Amino acid sequence: MTSRFLAARFLATAAAALLSGAAAAQDLKFPPGEDSRFNWDSFESFKRDLSGQSLKIDGPWGGVDKALFETVVAYFEAATGADVEFSGGDGFEQRVMIDVEAGSPPGIAVVPQPGLAQELARRGKLAPLPASAADWLRENYAAGESWVDLGTYAGADGAEALYGFVYKVDVKSLVWYSPENFEDMGYEVPETMEELKALTEQIAEDGETPWCIGLGSGPATGWPATDWVEDMMLRVNTPEDYDAWTRNELAFDDPKVIAAIEEFGWFARNDDFVSGGASAVGSTDFRDSPKGLFTSPAQCFMHHQASFIPSFFPEGTVVGEDVDFFYFPASAEKDLGKPVLGAGTLFVITQDSPVAQAFLEFLQTPIAHEIWMAQTGFLTPHKGVNTEVYGDPTLKKMGDILLQADTFRFDGSDLMPGAIGAGAFWTAMVDYVGGKDAATVAGDVQRTWNTLK
Repeated sequence: MTSRFLAARFLATAAAALLSGAAAAQDLKFPPGEDSRFNWDSFESFKRDLSGQSLKIDGPWGGVDKALFETVVAYFEAATGADVEFSGGDGFEQRVMIDVEAGSPPGIAVVPQPGLAQELARRGKLAPLPASAADWLRENYAAGESWVDLGTYAGADGAEALYGFVYKVDVKSLVWYSPENFEDMGYEVPETMEELKALTEQIAEDGETPWCIGLGSGPATGWPATDWVEDMMLRVNTPEDYDAWTRNELAFDDPKVIAAIEEFGWFARNDDFVSGGASAVGSTDFRDSPKGLFTSPAQCFMHHQASFIPSFFPEGTVVGEDVDFFYFPASAEKDLGKPVLGAGTLFVITQDSPVAQAFLEFLQTPIAHEIWMAQTGFLTPHKGVNTEVYGDPTLKKMGDILLQADTFRFDGSDLMPGAIGAGAFWTAMVDYVGGKDAATVAGDVQRTWNTLK
């Protein structure tokens, strides 16, 4: 059933809208009320009459993600009678800037880079969200203040406001391992950074190799090390230090940053700790790096990488059986809580309207998250969802990591200027694993940053 047909069905009155929404329920992915795992009360209580109103949404999602998002959109249409068109796909970042400057923006843009949202706000191209949205995030998202901070920017007048609502999150603070290999050697999953380091040393003492690490990625070689350093920044420094670092208010060659780089080096620059030795780290392709977990005998026992890495596991690998993951742990000796590094998408209003505001309110409902959760490729920090809805146990376990976090920070290199986060930082990490000291490579990055001022 098309969205236009649904909209036509909702033209009469609010009561008629609710009745036709019920009639269309059989065409929704999960018929309302039939599966008790879903929070259908949130769907019912959200219902309102927006008959005849339309909304255009643009974003980066194409293919499978576009189809999955449209299954969520269908519930908004059924609950309101509005007609929603999503035109996602490649080239979004350039497309949305052109449309905004031409005066023909979508109603809502789905932004994968906070820097883009910040720039749109600075130009006065975004509508601020109501203060109630910030309060809602603080109350209903795990690590709520982190999400408010991520979506708060200065507008054209210099005043700060919440512009971005985060929906659909990725997790990077993960360590992948073979449960069978751990069991054979009597190793236990570490719960603190101190335990992780002790396990690393134990594996080496047992004559095995603890880690597979690879930074190779063609023209983007070096980026996997930025994730390591960002995770370490959150484990040796405060979230405020992390934020200042991404804005260069804390210099890249500050001792706090150097300490984080050296924490990465503790793992990556020890020949006994890394498959192929430290000299292989810079040249090993990141896509090939995790394969050492699956060889017999194992070439390594652990691999630090984000939630996407199973795409590069050997064909037929079953996550949860052949391979599993654990949270990249925080230090027990530091009072820094449980930080999680990741990424995500921000929904921003590029053309204000009642239906655009309503859609952002819809994203606050558990059902708007659970519909995608029950399928694939979706994680959320929403504390009000039923995590049993997740479509597979891997997603549920990652979702639990998000829900247990008390700090979330967006990938730092993505927050930095492109010349740094997608340039000098990458190069510096390759130089570092190649033998240069942390202070030298950090100074190189800072000198590049100084040229941008």
